[in-house]
Amino acid sequence: MEKILSKIKKKENLTFEESKIAFNSIMVGQVDESKIFEFLTSLSKKGETADEIAGGVYVLRNKATQVKAPDDAIDTCGTGGDGKNTLNISTAAALLLSSFETKVAKHGNKAVSSKCGSADVLEKLNIKINLGPKDVERNINDFNFGFMFAQSYHSAMKYVGPVRKKIGKRTIFNLIGPLSSPAKIKRQVVGVFDRKLLVIFAEALKNLNLKKALIVNSEDGLDEISPYANTNMIELDNGRIKESILNPKDLNIKVNNFQHIVGKDPDYNAEKIKEI
Repeated sequence: MEKILSKIKKKENLTFEESKIAFNSIMVGQVDESKIFEFLTSLSKKGETADEIAGGVYVLRNKATQVKAPDDAIDTCGTGGDGKNTLNISTAAALLLSSFETKVAKHGNKAVSSKCGSADVLEKLNIKINLGPKDVERNINDFNFGFMFAQSYHSAMKYVGPVRKKIGKRTIFNLIGPLSSPAKIKRQVVGVFDRKLLVIFAEALKNLNLKKALIVNSEDGLDEISPYANTNMIELDNGRIKESILNPKDLNIKVNNFQHIVGKDPDYNAEKIKEI
């Protein structure tokens, strides 16, 4: 770990293999909290790369309680952190997709930076969030929707939880989390809070051998596809990466009041999802 820390402090990027070694050491409890603190803060100062993110995702996925999802299952999620406090858009999209016979393996958590996380709103919709792998698998296969509550499936995160609280701001784990589905899905739509992350996430998911992914960030700052502004998108399709811009007018979407998608508490957000 000392060699890796030294490299990061010199502003040198880690390889995919070095990242895997570092995260594996952390996730098995071999690194003390002071070194984890140093590792995370130094990475943030340097700026995280695709290889570093992919290495962390690889380890976190493999340490997770495993769920067997169909090969064509999809996850919809975002990094959060856009500061817009919107409704639970990716969760609503996931439920809507499942109603159209698309199998969704949704991975999420309770609120961190927002007022209402995916787990919070699903509870208000009377969807059980604390299900074990077999029940999640059954729900995906029988009802096209299964939810994996992140803190129940990633026990190895106990080694970094106290350090993240101590740091008190965004770290690489905010980037790793949305990509670390216990179902190891091969198809994903993911929103990012910063346009700079589009290519980085695409390269990370390519390293992890995802078949198809869509990474999005809107020009009005959402980690979603926006109905109000152009959305910058990168599509990963079997190793090929393509950039594009989506104009909501091309989809015949005519809305002009951002307040329509602003969320509140779990009760309010759940009612809005029911309306959809």
